[in-house]
Amino acid sequence: MSKKSFFSRITAVTTAVLFVLPFAASNVQAVGEGPNLSGNEKILNERLTSYEDMKTELKRYDSQSELLEVEVFGQSVQGRDLHLVSFGENADNPVILFLTQQHGNEAMITEGALELVKKLSTNSEQVKEWAEEVNVLIVPRLNVDGAEGDVNFDISNYVGGGQSTRYNANEADLNRDHNTLAEPETRAFHEEVLQQYNIDYLIDFHHQDTQSAIDDEYVSGSMLYPTNSGVDEEVRKMSKQLGSVVYDAVESKGYGLIGKYNGGTANTIARNGLAHEYDIATLLFEMRGMTDHEYESYVLGQKSNGYLIQQAKTAMEAAITAIADGNIEEADITFWDELPTQGYKTE
Repeated sequence: MSKKSFFSRITAVTTAVLFVLPFAASNVQAVGEGPNLSGNEKILNERLTSYEDMKTELKRYDSQSELLEVEVFGQSVQGRDLHLVSFGENADNPVILFLTQQHGNEAMITEGALELVKKLSTNSEQVKEWAEEVNVLIVPRLNVDGAEGDVNFDISNYVGGGQSTRYNANEADLNRDHNTLAEPETRAFHEEVLQQYNIDYLIDFHHQDTQSAIDDEYVSGSMLYPTNSGVDEEVRKMSKQLGSVVYDAVESKGYGLIGKYNGGTANTIARNGLAHEYDIATLLFEMRGMTDHEYESYVLGQKSNGYLIQQAKTAMEAAITAIADGNIEEADITFWDELPTQGYKTE
C-alpha cells in the first residue's frame, strides 16, 4: 500500500509539518519526594520543544516514513497551525488517538508524544508489526498559543514569568469547550479530526498539581474513565480496559505511582464529552506538575522531566501494543475498584 493511502479523509485538509524533541528522556528517576520548587529556582523551559522546532522536526519524520503522515487541520487564535499525525496502513484496523496539551502549560505529555512519533517514523520490526494491526492518530499540543505564552491577557505574574498558560489566547479553557466549540482550536479538532475518523480509543493527556498523593506519597499521575451517566456502558468498559493496560505498563516500570483522578461528570470535558458524543473509549491520564502557573504548588522542577516523558511514552506504546495484539479485550477492569483516589500530601 502506497504512502498516505490508509487515512483518506472525508474532507480535504492541507498537508504540512510538525514537531521536535531536543530533550533526551534520560536519567529516569522515581517520583520520590520531589523535586518541588522551593521558591529559589528559576523555571527554565528552553530544553522543551518550541512550536517552530515542532514543525521542523515533524516535516523530517513525515519525509522518512511511508507509514506516517503529518497534516494541518486548523489554526489557533493567533494563526498557528494545528497538526495531526497519522500512522498505519489499513483503514479496517482499530484506531487510537492520543491528544496532548489542551492546556498550554502541560508540556511533558507532548514531549512523550514526540518521542513516539520519532519511533513511528523508523523501520523497526515493532513499528512494522504495529502498522499491520492498528492505526494511530496524534494531536500534539492543541493549545499552541498557550504553550508559547502568546496570549491576549497578562500572565506575567506566573511563577515562571508567563512562559506558558493553561488557557488559549482568548483566555478560554479548551477542555471546557467540547460542547459549545466556541474556540477555533476545539472546533477544528471536532470537525476535522473527531468527525472525520472512526476512532475507537482515545487517551486525553494532561498534567495536574504537584501535591497529589496516595498514603502521603506523591503520585506520578492519575487516571479516570468516563463517568457521565449518558455514556454507553460498552464504551465505559472499553475505557476501563484501556486504563488497565496503561496502569499495568506504568506500574511495571517502577518509577510510576498512579492514583484514581477525582473527576466530575460534565460533558464539557473531553473524557466525558467525547465518549458520550462519539462513542469513543476515552481515558484521562494526568501527569504530575506543570511548566508554569500562577500557583507555585502546580509547577514542578526540571529534574522530573525525564520520568514524566518516559511515563507518557510508556502509556502510549502499551496502548498501541495491546490494541494491535488484541489483549486489550481481555484487560482486567476490576483493579479500578481497588485503585485509591488520590488526595494531597500532608507535609
